[in-house]
Amino acid sequence: SGPMWAYILAHENAIPLWRSLMGPTKVFRARNSVPDSIRGAYGLTDTRNTTHGSDSPASASREIAFFFPEFNQQLWYEQEEPHLRCGRVYYSAEERVH
Repeated sequence: SGPMWAYILAHENAIPLWRSLMGPTKVFRARNSVPDSIRGAYGLTDTRNTTHGSDSPASASREIAFFFPEFNQQLWYEQEEPHLRCGRVYYSAEERVH
């Protein structure tokens, strides 16, 4: 219904952490049980709940491939993910360095 932004979140526990920040899918439940969650604070209806997050690594892989067809997940795991484990990763698209 409007503009959207898609991101790939990289963290060992990205899926459960993001889902915790989003709050329950059902906006009524989010407002009552976790009002400070994204959906609790900004969700309008169950279909207009402001945010989405994959529910499993398999879903994440499918959704990443859909939104970012140029992204090579296997290459990222081989070349970039080890740097992430060493601390924060800073990336400059212009310089292609981190």
